[in-house]
Amino acid sequence: MAAMGLLVVLGVFIAVLLLVAIIVIGIYNKLVALRNRFKNAFAQIDVQLKRRYDLIPNLVNVAKGYIKHERETLEAVIAARNQASTAGTAAAAAPGDPGAMRALMGAETALTGALGRLFAVVEAYPNLKANEQMNQLMEELTSTENKIAFARQAFNDSVMTYNTSREVFPAVVFAGMLGFLPAELFVIENPTEKEAPKVQF
Repeated sequence: MAAMGLLVVLGVFIAVLLLVAIIVIGIYNKLVALRNRFKNAFAQIDVQLKRRYDLIPNLVNVAKGYIKHERETLEAVIAARNQASTAGTAAAAAPGDPGAMRALMGAETALTGALGRLFAVVEAYPNLKANEQMNQLMEELTSTENKIAFARQAFNDSVMTYNTSREVFPAVVFAGMLGFLPAELFVIENPTEKEAPKVQF
């Protein structure tokens, strides 16, 4: 009789362990899928950021011929572009990592500010404003900025889904132990920096 009771207790214990294992495996698989989704979403941002970084030197080279007295502005744009490119590479290696994402957000804000100053200078030079190559580059840059905004929204949506899934019960119990840390959103804090630079010719 005692042996039968012991078998029942052992059976219940094994059943509970199996149930916990199934729950943990389900949580792990779901979080892996969600993490991969936000990493893929960041890859889309990365493509557009690289396109933006490739356009900027061309833009500066065209401007250089017209605005020789604005060397400081041109150098600031290139320096900000290089810093943003480095931060973008680090963020692409670890999308969602809070430190890498904050560095990228800061670098992108600085780059957008430097581009804004360049665009203000361009406004003061009618010959540069009328340059066909400059107009084409500005148009491509504006289009790229819009694509970055859409890609950033998709990334943030994916990160939000991932963070929510790791914070609800029972996932919250196991997420940290399984190595699923919170992911950082890609948000530009300054409201004026949320819009693509607007240049009117």
